[in-house]
Amino acid sequence: MRAPDSLESPHKGQSGIRRLINALFYSISGLTLAFRHESAFRQEIALAAVLIPLACSLPVGSIERVLLIASVLLVLIVELLNSSVEAAIDRIGFDTHRLSKRAKDLGSAAVLVALTALFITWVLLAGPTILHFFGA
Repeated sequence: MRAPDSLESPHKGQSGIRRLINALFYSISGLTLAFRHESAFRQEIALAAVLIPLACSLPVGSIERVLLIASVLLVLIVELLNSSVEAAIDRIGFDTHRLSKRAKDLGSAAVLVALTALFITWVLLAGPTILHFFGA
């Protein structure tokens, strides 16, 4: 069953190439806002600026390279989602509420899981190559 048009967002009116162009600009705006207002995102961008070129220069196979880069991008994606949850919760109010705390803590836990996945991926796939390079 389709929802009545009155319940639909008024921002969903565009279609086709115009919608794609708008989506691109909204996405760029979101990345800019995250970089400007979220220190954790800036730190993870700095990490990505080191790890992605390193992944491209390590003598590993194509699949390993993709996994190394994907693990870095996963952290950025999860951080963006976490930041959006935090912004929505803060929009509702700054007072402490157990459900607001739960939502923010769950978002933080998701970032921790993504960072753990990054660490494990890099240790298992890049670790031996990096150790060999340094003669260990």
